[in-house]
Amino acid sequence: MTNLNSEDIDAICRLVDDLCGIYWDESKAYLIEARLGSLLEKSSCKNYRDLASKVRAECVPGLRSEVIDAVTTNETLWFRDSSPFQALKYKIVPELIDAKQSTCFPKRFRIWCAACSTGQEPYSIAMTLADTIPHIESWDVQILGTDISPAAVERASRGIYNKMEIGRGMDPESLKRYFVDRGDGWQVHDRIRSMCMFKPLNLHEPFHMLGSFDIVFCRNVAIYFTLPDQKKLFAKIGEVLAPGGWVFVGSSESLSHLGPQWQTEQHCRSNCYRFNKHILVGT
Repeated sequence: MTNLNSEDIDAICRLVDDLCGIYWDESKAYLIEARLGSLLEKSSCKNYRDLASKVRAECVPGLRSEVIDAVTTNETLWFRDSSPFQALKYKIVPELIDAKQSTCFPKRFRIWCAACSTGQEPYSIAMTLADTIPHIESWDVQILGTDISPAAVERASRGIYNKMEIGRGMDPESLKRYFVDRGDGWQVHDRIRSMCMFKPLNLHEPFHMLGSFDIVFCRNVAIYFTLPDQKKLFAKIGEVLAPGGWVFVGSSESLSHLGPQWQTEQHCRSNCYRFNKHILVGT
């Protein structure tokens, strides 16, 4: 494998930042080789600087998407960390149902899963709602899953998972209730898939056109951003939250450093956040 030098590392780190907004530095040299080594050989590049140049020039069809897929491949599980889904079931969904009774759309839920990878999180949310709300099919539920990786979004849309993927957090009862056995894998049942839609999205780009959301899951992605980029991301998320909306981040993440507008509540051992845009923050 080609040895990395400082120019290679700098070229790839700048490329990753420009493509994905993910901050890499010289300490991530091992990731460069682990994630991009096979693409270096496949694309017949002389070194990683050459790879970065070809991606920027878009002279190799599909190479840009392959780099994004390789860089953003993250571990994903069904009902990951469990506590947010317990908070949904026992606190947040019942509370939102009560709050919506006097609105124009008392049976509408809009939920956004940012950086949804191959779809396990949006489908886990849909299954949690189906377990919580009787006759869920009579409700207007829209769960949007977005990811920067087009390949991940395509897989999520299909909703088909192999035995190993199903084994990462799926309980037997939910598998029986919400999946169809396809022989070589399991597909999410249509009544769960109908609640979910997926589209590619870079979180560094504007997303106000997505509309307004009651709940936003943005877990285990902002940790790869610089602090200024984290602040920009969650400020934008705050703007698309409906009044009284909720935000979930990863179990090791916190929004307390982003200012008093982010108010934390703990439910079912999960830290849940609300955004109060009326709190003035000093400049």
